[in-house]
Amino acid sequence: MILLLIVSIIWALSFGLTAEVSGLGAPFVTAARTVLAALVFLPFLRVKGLSPRRALTFAGIGALQFGLMYLLYIASFRWLRSSEVALFTIFTPLFVTLLSDLLERRMSWLFLASALLAVLGTGICVWSSLGRAGLFRGFLLMQGANLCFALGQLLYRRLAPATGRRDRELMGLLYLGAAAVAVASAVPWVRWDRVLGMSLPQLGVLIYLGAVASGLGFFLFNAGARRTDIGTLAVFNNMKIPLAILASGLLFREAVDWPRLALGGAVIAGALGLNGLGGRHS
Repeated sequence: MILLLIVSIIWALSFGLTAEVSGLGAPFVTAARTVLAALVFLPFLRVKGLSPRRALTFAGIGALQFGLMYLLYIASFRWLRSSEVALFTIFTPLFVTLLSDLLERRMSWLFLASALLAVLGTGICVWSSLGRAGLFRGFLLMQGANLCFALGQLLYRRLAPATGRRDRELMGLLYLGAAAVAVASAVPWVRWDRVLGMSLPQLGVLIYLGAVASGLGFFLFNAGARRTDIGTLAVFNNMKIPLAILASGLLFREAVDWPRLALGGAVIAGALGLNGLGGRHS
């Protein structure tokens, strides 16, 4: 669980930065982030003894969990404000729980209840008035991104242990798969006038997002997913959101509704507590 907490803090501090580079275009930002992440982990990649089919499977997981997810996620910024993007990520725990039950052919009511509490708690933290034009389109893009991220982490969690590899020895394959999808999608659509006109602060943000938030962050998240139960994993898919709000208030002196944050945080803590009552792992 500690790995999931660490990456939640990393993402909480990085969340708002995505909006700073979204003007460069979703295809380019996705390609840049996944290529940078791949470069970080390629030195650790170990494919010797891994069948081509299995290697392609992990590349496919990366293409889904990181490549396609990023394309949908960054594209949603065209229609949504940053706060709305944060709001619409709250349904990921439900995707994690329901997809896990579908793959396992069972129904885990305790994990589902924990996920629902996590969604409720996060919703309390970030809910705002909605109703703008284009909002539904952005909502659909975010749910596509949530679905890709949830399914990718579950597939990695199921398949990685059988390889006998450490997480760092597999992540290069996932990032290569993500980069292949992202680069192929970016080539026809890159706005080179925007890319070539990128400012130094934007370049710095892009490097940080690719190497740290994506490269290190997703590595820690998938490593943590192998080591915890489905209920805890579902809850931690939303932990970054109240932490991001907390960081914005304490570090960046932004206005925060502290009673709402406290109430939402208490509900999320309750979700973790309820999950712990099960005393079993999946």
